[in-house]
Amino acid sequence: MNLRLFLATTMAIASLTACAKPMAAETAKADAKPAPVPIAAAAAKPVAGSPEARAIDALHKANPQLKVDRVAAAPMPGFRELIVAGQTLYVSDDGRYVMQGNLYDTVAKKDLSEATMSALRREELAKVPASQRIVFAPANPKYTVSVFTDIQCGFCQKLHSQIAQYNAQGIAVEYLAYPRMGPASDDFSQMEAVWCSADRGKALTDAKNGKRISAPRCSSPVAMEYDLGQRLGLTGTPMIVAPNGVAAPGYLDPSRMKQWLDSVAKQ
Repeated sequence: MNLRLFLATTMAIASLTACAKPMAAETAKADAKPAPVPIAAAAAKPVAGSPEARAIDALHKANPQLKVDRVAAAPMPGFRELIVAGQTLYVSDDGRYVMQGNLYDTVAKKDLSEATMSALRREELAKVPASQRIVFAPANPKYTVSVFTDIQCGFCQKLHSQIAQYNAQGIAVEYLAYPRMGPASDDFSQMEAVWCSADRGKALTDAKNGKRISAPRCSSPVAMEYDLGQRLGLTGTPMIVAPNGVAAPGYLDPSRMKQWLDSVAKQ
C-alpha cells in the first residue's frame, strides 16, 4: 500500500473491525520514554522547523486531514515517533522517510511501539470519569479493567454473560461504548439508548441479550468513547485494557483474565 493510500485509510480502520477472537500472545509493558508532545493542545504544538514539526508536515503533505495525537523522539536515533489514528508511525528527522509497523527491541525483547500505545491508553482513559462508564464491580476489587464493548459483538456478549465470575475473581469491569457498526447504525443508536437509560447496567444486559432499548435522548458519551477507541488502537471488540494501559490480546475468560492481570502487574 502506498503512503498516500495508507494515510487516507488509517482514520477509518477502527470502524471496520469485527469482534476479536481469543489469542494466546500477551502484549508488552509500557516503559518510560521522552515526554511526548500532545498535538491536540494548541500551546504544545512543536516549534516550526523542529524535527517534530517536520515529521507532522511530512504526513500532512500526504493527507492534511490527519490528526496526530502524539509525537516524540523515537527509540532509534534520527526518527520521530507519531501516533496517528491508533497506529504508530516513524518519520525521519528530515521528514523524508516514513515507516509503518511495530518497532521491536531485540536486546530488551520488547515491542516499543506497543509500549507507546500503552502509555497513551493509560493517560487518555484516566480522563474518562466513572460517570461516563457502566461499571460492574465487586466490593473491593483487586483489579479494574476498562473494556470497550459493543452490544452486537459475540465475544462482548460472552464476556458480559460471565460478569459475576469476573467480579468473583476480584476484577471490576468498567465498560466504554464502541458501537463497531459506526455512527449511522442502529447499533450506535441502541448504545446511546443504553447510556441514556436510568439503569444503565440493566439496559446493557438487556441489549446484549437481544432486547430493544428505549430511552429519552440525552447527552451521552457514546460518540466520544467511540472516537477514543479508534485513537487508542482498537482492532476488535471487546478491547480489554489493564490499569497500566496494556491491552489484552482479545477476549479472556474469567480465570485467564485474572492470570493475565497478575502477569501484567508483575512486569
